[in-house]
Amino acid sequence: MMARRAHVYPQVELAAAALVDVTLVSVRASISVTDALITTRRRNAAALVAGDAYILRDDLARAASLGVGGARARLLARPLPVVDARTRETVVRRHHAAGAPLVVVRDGRCVLGAVAPKLSALAPVALVDRLGRRLPAPALRVLQTVARVAADRGARAYLAGGVVRDALADRTLASPDLDVVVEGDGPGVARALADALEAPLVEHARFLTATVGPTSAGRVDVATARSERYEGRGALPRVMPSSIEQDLRRRDFTINAMAAELASGAFGLLDRHGGRADLAAGRLSILHPASFVEDPTRIFRGARYAARLGLRPDAWTRRCQAWALSLVPYEGLSGARILAELERVHREPHPEMVLVRLGVAGAFRLLEPRYRFTRAARAAILGLPTARAWAREHGLEVAGVELLLVALLAGQPSDIAVAALRRLDLAGEPLARMTRAMHGGADVLRAGAKVERPSDRARALRGRSALGLVWLWLEGKPGAREQVEWFCEVASVRPSLRGNDVIALGVPAGPGVAAALDALRDACLDGAVNGRSAEEAFVRAWGRGNVEQVFRKER
Repeated sequence: MMARRAHVYPQVELAAAALVDVTLVSVRASISVTDALITTRRRNAAALVAGDAYILRDDLARAASLGVGGARARLLARPLPVVDARTRETVVRRHHAAGAPLVVVRDGRCVLGAVAPKLSALAPVALVDRLGRRLPAPALRVLQTVARVAADRGARAYLAGGVVRDALADRTLASPDLDVVVEGDGPGVARALADALEAPLVEHARFLTATVGPTSAGRVDVATARSERYEGRGALPRVMPSSIEQDLRRRDFTINAMAAELASGAFGLLDRHGGRADLAAGRLSILHPASFVEDPTRIFRGARYAARLGLRPDAWTRRCQAWALSLVPYEGLSGARILAELERVHREPHPEMVLVRLGVAGAFRLLEPRYRFTRAARAAILGLPTARAWAREHGLEVAGVELLLVALLAGQPSDIAVAALRRLDLAGEPLARMTRAMHGGADVLRAGAKVERPSDRARALRGRSALGLVWLWLEGKPGAREQVEWFCEVASVRPSLRGNDVIALGVPAGPGVAAALDALRDACLDGAVNGRSAEEAFVRAWGRGNVEQVFRKER
């Protein structure tokens, strides 16, 4: 038969049952990761069904490589969409567009299989209007140059990272820096870009990355599209060149697994994992169930994103995070990496919100498995903004991350607190300063309660560091805050005489000058000396050892 011209033929739309292209194999609910992986390989199955849970073969392989093969496979279950066999094809494709790696098809209680996404069917969304409005002109010109030099070298370049995420969220761009991913010769593209922009270049060969800049658009970080292999829980990965699809798949959260192609100039969005939908829903979701086991620092990043972007981790992400934290300690996770994440938390607009999220989740067990998030720690963390403002007002310079650490360790036994600080590779003076700050407050209060003269009261606080003073104020034990505030007020009391004046009055140059000035300062604070002539008389008497006579005379 031949088709008739101008005849309207009925449109045929496939049902979900006709789209099934993935076999699902049923296993017992108690099966281990190792046995489940063996089953998928033996049966050539892409996924398993364990009761009401769906487990992907790729997730099993990733977990087995991390040394958790003995765990129950159900821990790796994903929340996959399930549709009826008669569901229209458009509904299935809509689930794929929202990031579902598989759509399960059921006929009543019977699982028919699943439908895998066809990447070619997912048309990219043009972001040229959004990025054109939000990126400054110099940044757009730099991206045009990136696209050109990449094409000249037979590569394809993509804009990734926070710029794409924040543009889709209609937020002010977090940073003027640009993150570029290159399919092909990333280092070569970076070198050509540095030449074209006449900008400095720093290469990081181990991670297939390079930094170009500063440029007129800030810094440009150029990375070769890569896949990662983690050879241990918490260890740094081995990286290998790959496609942009694999590069986005290796990332931490769906909202960061998006990129915009640069070749066409339309900034076509690549979003295979539903990052755009998660942003719209205010949802924070990981890409695979072993994400936090691979890299526990993602827990800290997730808390930062949640607080800064107003997102809420979904139930699956929270469950996977709890599983990862149940596996502490992580021998492959260095203390320096945890400390770097805490420093990033400190730079957030509201670090106290991030820290409370982490504390409630139990994330600080990564510092020390015995750590427990106490009421004292919560109160101290919530008081951090006020304490920092008070410190600035009184001219007390404190390293922000040190005050942060002292606050989150509030209420911990001494051995746990010190073990946590050592876990962060802290040693020497920083370790000693934080330890003294945390555990010297009681001594100060006892010393202050036993003295009568202001100079003795001040002496109990004078030896403490700025961190120790701010912590005493923040901790707020009865009498401590008042004592610290008094000390900061009287700290400005100084005699008019200086070192040269003291030497001219007969005190030999050397340690005795500082001792004389200290004694003179205490006498001024006690009200025993007032005025320059009285100060000179005090120093002369001090040199002769007759200070008590001066005190009696002045009183």
